[in-house]
Amino acid sequence: HDLRVPVHTTLHTVLARPSDTQRRVLEEVIRLSSRVAVMTKRGRELLEAVHGVPSHRIDVVPHGIPDTPLTPQGVGRDRLGLAGCRVILTFGLMSPNKGIEHAIAAMPAVVARHPDVRYLVVGATHPHLLRGRHDSYRESLTRLARDLGVESHVTFHDRYVDTPELLAFLDAADIYVTPYLNEDQIVSGTLAYAFGCGKAVVSTPYWHARELLGDGDGVLVPFRDAEAIASALDGLLSDDARRDAMRRRGYARGRAMIWSRVAERYADAFRRSRSAGVVRRHTRAGFPVAPPPRRQLPPLVLDHLLRLTDSTGVMQHAAHDVPRFSEGYCTDDNARALALAVEMEALGADSVAVRTVSAASAAFLEHAFESSSGRFRNFLSFDRRWLDDAGSDDCLGRAIVALGGCIGRSQRRSRVQWAMRLVAPAVRAAVECESPRAWALSIIGISDSLRRFDGDRPARRALHTLTERLVSLLRDTATADWPWFETVVAYENPRLCEAVIRGGTLVGDDEAVAAGLRSLTWLHAIQTSPNGRFAPVGCRGFFRKGRECAAFDQQPIEAQAMVAACLEAHGVTGDDAWVDRAWTAFEWFRGHNVLGLAICDPSTGGCRDGLLVDRTNENQGAESTLAYLAALVAMRSLRRSAGRPASPVAAIDPGARPPR
Repeated sequence: HDLRVPVHTTLHTVLARPSDTQRRVLEEVIRLSSRVAVMTKRGRELLEAVHGVPSHRIDVVPHGIPDTPLTPQGVGRDRLGLAGCRVILTFGLMSPNKGIEHAIAAMPAVVARHPDVRYLVVGATHPHLLRGRHDSYRESLTRLARDLGVESHVTFHDRYVDTPELLAFLDAADIYVTPYLNEDQIVSGTLAYAFGCGKAVVSTPYWHARELLGDGDGVLVPFRDAEAIASALDGLLSDDARRDAMRRRGYARGRAMIWSRVAERYADAFRRSRSAGVVRRHTRAGFPVAPPPRRQLPPLVLDHLLRLTDSTGVMQHAAHDVPRFSEGYCTDDNARALALAVEMEALGADSVAVRTVSAASAAFLEHAFESSSGRFRNFLSFDRRWLDDAGSDDCLGRAIVALGGCIGRSQRRSRVQWAMRLVAPAVRAAVECESPRAWALSIIGISDSLRRFDGDRPARRALHTLTERLVSLLRDTATADWPWFETVVAYENPRLCEAVIRGGTLVGDDEAVAAGLRSLTWLHAIQTSPNGRFAPVGCRGFFRKGRECAAFDQQPIEAQAMVAACLEAHGVTGDDAWVDRAWTAFEWFRGHNVLGLAICDPSTGGCRDGLLVDRTNENQGAESTLAYLAALVAMRSLRRSAGRPASPVAAIDPGARPPR
């Protein structure tokens, strides 16, 4: 129900007589799937007849098999210590429904006619049979072979075998036997392997066997009929030409089942699923909504952030978790890193790692600052050449967030004084900006600086001006069904709401605060999946008024911004519902999202660069990593302010060395 991508479901089993619960579950899975696949024609017939699935939604893709050469009969016997023997084989997980006792019961008659025969039963007992008790089924088979006097002709290999070893057993076999007891066995992977790899087969007539062997490409015998099994085995062992012709026909038909062919058919089926689009999903009565994970915070680890940090600053991008020198650095990310370091100081996590990041990112902002304009250059190459003359408005706003955090929260007097020197001209430049997000970020930074210097009149005037601009923008654009600042919901959206709430609170404008809360409530609602998971607007098209919302690519900065905005709303209103919403956004990082995939790596503190339509972006760049860490620090601060213990902080300092 959570998925917002096309779903293609492969059904291993389809029952002719499902129970009410089996029918209900399977039909809901089918309803939510763009297409379904089965491995046999019989499976398709049952889907159509029992579940009413139209044939055009069904793909028949056979069970895959390895692509092996057709070897001479018995070529591998010597390697198994079976020289001079002829071999009958059964393999797979053992359980009573496999009917192996009937094959053993056939052995006295077979051995009487062919004393050189050996019956190999290869495979471990099914784990379900071993829960809390001994292997009674295997013991009963061993006892049966002993009682019938064929113990020396029946060998059990009680273990799971991998593909190379399995192929060695198949090479040694003359005949493969599947004496299953249940007609409803719609797919047998072991039968597919043996038949497609060129083995003569004796089988009971379960559905898959009838489909593969019904044209004389194998021998079908009645269920639970040891005498018929013995007769079939005797007939094949006595007629080498018939047995060889049978295995050659099976091998030829098996070429359509090799993995590469199966892969091609699945690729074609997936293309059709994508063309069919996403099935409309909703929570159906009787299928409970998945509960959110327990509210536990992971440890705060900076390993990956330190990997991205050198003496110049924090590098922008990574290939997986390896820094990309070729992409260089940017002020955006170094401002985020400095803001994070200050928040960690306030949290009491003033370690070598924190000081390393703080010093490098502050030095980068100092180097990027243009005193004549009050702005910051943004992009610096790895060989320390500036690639732009003036950074963006958003870059300026993020620098003000970092500087305001230093002024309002840092415990280091020198860092406060340094930030004060840069922030005043930067705020003057921000007032001249045209970007609503630059206004919002500047409000957040200014409000932090006023924590320590609440009498700073120029800062208060700037905050009042920028807050009025955002409120005016909201008033001019918002409608009853679109309570938003712009005609598009784009990126870092919760920052706009957070800024109006903060600014309105500081200037005493209750209407502004209420408007910011309404917008944030709406934004959270449109970014919540039917099952209550955070699903931010995707950057592949955003959400334009009157159009469909882009579901992907989902970015970590959206989850972090929602955490910050919800906690700000909670601080103003005291409403614990905002804490719940902050948790929902934070858990997006940990896999409680529409794909159920973890974005963050708590063991290193790294974070993947987003949630794509069918997977995560495995690169762990600075923006994403800093977004995750900032959200984690915010949630830890919430825990501390609520008087509840947070998770351990011992992992914060991983033995960091000074930057090179």
